[in-house]
Amino acid sequence: MKRLSVLVLSLCVAVLLAACAAGGAGGGGEEEERVLNIYNWSTYIAPEIIPMFEEQYDVRINYDIFADNEELLAKIQPGNPGYDLIVPTDYMVEIMIEQGLLMELDKSQIPNFENLDPQFVDPPYDPGNQHCIAYQWGTQGLGYNIEAVGHEIDSWEVMFNHEYAGRISWLTDARSVIGTALIYLGYDPNTTNPDEINEALQLLLDTKPDVVAFAPDTGQILLDSGEVDIAFEYSGDIFQIMEENENVRYVIPREGSIIWTDNMCIPVGAPHPELAHQFINFILDPEIGAMLSNYTAYGTPNAASLPMIDEAYRNDPAIYPPDDVRERLYFIESVGEADRLYNDAWTRLGVGQ
Repeated sequence: MKRLSVLVLSLCVAVLLAACAAGGAGGGGEEEERVLNIYNWSTYIAPEIIPMFEEQYDVRINYDIFADNEELLAKIQPGNPGYDLIVPTDYMVEIMIEQGLLMELDKSQIPNFENLDPQFVDPPYDPGNQHCIAYQWGTQGLGYNIEAVGHEIDSWEVMFNHEYAGRISWLTDARSVIGTALIYLGYDPNTTNPDEINEALQLLLDTKPDVVAFAPDTGQILLDSGEVDIAFEYSGDIFQIMEENENVRYVIPREGSIIWTDNMCIPVGAPHPELAHQFINFILDPEIGAMLSNYTAYGTPNAASLPMIDEAYRNDPAIYPPDDVRERLYFIESVGEADRLYNDAWTRLGVGQ
């Protein structure tokens, strides 16, 4: 009888433990389940969007930021540490797909996908939008203080002619910096020719002492504070400070530049993919999409949002470049095995060392 009582007691304890575990998942753990973990660039979302989504979907958002695509890749590559949504640039999407790091999207959960401008549907780096949907797009160029510089700028030459030594900042993004040097030299920023890449590297090595900072997507802050007079930066970052600083200008240099699309993706191992799909659909709402681009000052890929974009932004050729400028803009592409040439060049440049 005692042995039977012990057996019954053991069964009761097992049932109670199972119930507690279930209660933890559905009760005490419910708050944990209603968390969306986002990994995005800095200054890249209108502040009111996060509380709006949290209230509408009864969820809490954890929002971390990264400085460049390589930092993002390094974070996800060893195994997703718990992010539900990430925002890689076009060429990095292609790399992450090749490495099996991105989930396929369920577009039945994203009805607002129909709002996407046709030019962002079926991109070459992700045919059929199987793994990503465009978030924002823009260009890279030069932000400058016209009062300090003394004249309008229209060429990358100011980065390389030593005239503004100690008054320049560059990005920390390897492909962007090397690609810009290649464009200035008249080469394709996606070249796989080692001689051309080495020539670009030598140009950068020669002018690196002129650079006061390699800024992780924060060159606009240095420009706004007067720590630099010229910043190689993303278009929207410069436009964000132009509203408050009348001396700041932005230009797409005449030699051409880099155009990019950042994308919303769900990494493999995302703990809350359903919430991630809901957030993607939320961003594609016309009003939310307009709110986003009116804050970031980047181009919206959302055709339904365009009529609600601030008129000054919508009509600015530096944000929405005309066709003749678009012809001189390049997307950074994954170059396969030749990626090591760029990585080696960046290591030799010694940024951050």
